[in-house]
Amino acid sequence: MNVLRAWIEERLGLRAVTLFLEKKEVPRHKHTFLYYTGSSILLFLGIQIVTGVLLAFYYQPTLAGANASVVRIMTEMPLGWLVRSVHSWSSTFMIAIVFVHLLGIAFTKAYRKPREATWVTGMMLLGASLAFGFTGYLLPWDELSLAATKVGTNLPKAIPVIGTWLTQVMRAGEDVTGDTLSRFFIAHVSVLPLAVLAFLGVHLFLVQRHGMSVPHEVERKGVKAPGLPFWPNFAFREAGVWLVLLGLLITVAVVAAPGIGPQADLMAPAPEGIKPEWYFLFMFQMLKLFPARVLGLNGELVAVLIMMAGMAALLLIPFIDNRPAERKGKIITGLAWAGLAYAVGMSIWSLL
Repeated sequence: MNVLRAWIEERLGLRAVTLFLEKKEVPRHKHTFLYYTGSSILLFLGIQIVTGVLLAFYYQPTLAGANASVVRIMTEMPLGWLVRSVHSWSSTFMIAIVFVHLLGIAFTKAYRKPREATWVTGMMLLGASLAFGFTGYLLPWDELSLAATKVGTNLPKAIPVIGTWLTQVMRAGEDVTGDTLSRFFIAHVSVLPLAVLAFLGVHLFLVQRHGMSVPHEVERKGVKAPGLPFWPNFAFREAGVWLVLLGLLITVAVVAAPGIGPQADLMAPAPEGIKPEWYFLFMFQMLKLFPARVLGLNGELVAVLIMMAGMAALLLIPFIDNRPAERKGKIITGLAWAGLAYAVGMSIWSLL
């Protein structure tokens, strides 16, 4: 055994990794719980990959086979309904925790120098997570997913100059067809996973490079926050959080397994009361409320431009909020809370 351990160590140098983990400390303060959200995202991403591969063994991304293959997975494959339910719910859990993770970083101002690039890569991962949800929604190819995809891919048309082109690229043509289904499937199982792994690799490197950040209010005190050893103390606590989340995921997946609607009909009208996934509800409601014309401009165009400006501001917030201790930083914090309240309010309004 010692010979084998020495052989592995000589080639892989794993001792350096274990030494790093033994010396690593996690800052302790009232926001320490936010550190668990990062590893929880990795947990659900891993579940997504495993269950996604299992589903891909039987899924057929064609007009004739997509809906029927999902029905077959749910009714004929051993525990196929559970695998699909876990895949669906773990996506929801992952996106929710990504939001919590980024909001925690934003309101503790943990994106400040030198962690600007860490924030930007995190935002890229949020975008990729939402794209996963959007592309995966079409794959069951039922009436609801078809109608929702038509609405979602129609939104870019409001963008000047490139809007129509973007919609055509997303749809692989003028309308949602079998080519759209194939394109979404390839994006879902190939393009987006590669993008996520690339951004995730850079993100994790930057986290290790700069260390775990502390909230701005803790840093201002000028006293170093006490540390909790990563191994084994914090790692065991993380394992406990993972067990709780796994139990919750399995429970929800069993109790509230998603169904499957009738096969999509390209010629049928959209069903009544259609709504997107919860993470797109505030944008959906915002578009519904905007009037047809705003100051002589197309109302939908104004709404889309406002949303794009908000996304750009969120992406660049570390560079905008470059003096967090001053009045400018406090104003930005107030605007961030107002934006969060607006998004939650719009989402609840849409649900009601």
